Amino acid sequence: MRTIRDAPFATRHSRWATHASPWGIVIGWAVLAGALFGCSFRASAPAQPVAFSHKVHAGDYQIPCLYCHSYARRSPVAGVPSMERCMGCHAAIESDHPEIGKLKAYWERKEPIPWVRVYRLPAFVRFSHKRHVRADIACQTCHGPVERMVRVRQAASLEMGWCIECHRQRKASTDCLTCHY
Repeated sequence: MRTIRDAPFATRHSRWATHASPWGIVIGWAVLAGALFGCSFRASAPAQPVAFSHKVHAGDYQIPCLYCHSYARRSPVAGVPSMERCMGCHAAIESDHPEIGKLKAYWERKEPIPWVRVYRLPAFVRFSHKRHVRADIACQTCHGPVERMVRVRQAASLEMGWCIECHRQRKASTDCLTCHY
């Protein structure tokens, strides 16, 4: 003899299987849309070994981007500031802030800070910070308002279409070999 336990789930729970709640449908679609569209590149702001705030440095203290990222003037890569650059200020700044303590601990151990990379372009793309700095393109054009970011996140997609649109607006070359060589 068959019991209700032997019946398929839909038979045992027919009121749930045949009468989907309108709110359930709405929530289901919202979850699906969030999974497909909400998890964009902009959401990522990786935790760093030292919680460096661009809001404090570039925003509150108005330290220019190129002061710390000086390689951007003369190199394709902007680079991460050296510990010497950081300690140039922080050796004199006495603070009990735990993040400055972490910075000083790396310095004393003569150990580079293992920063987590925020921006990464595909290997077939050649981007030169030097060319963009010399063309007087503001860092915020690609990096967003870092002076307002406590934790830096990728602000632009940096997909080819995004870059091409910027080149067109500025009448820069859109020849393939400009970026792919």
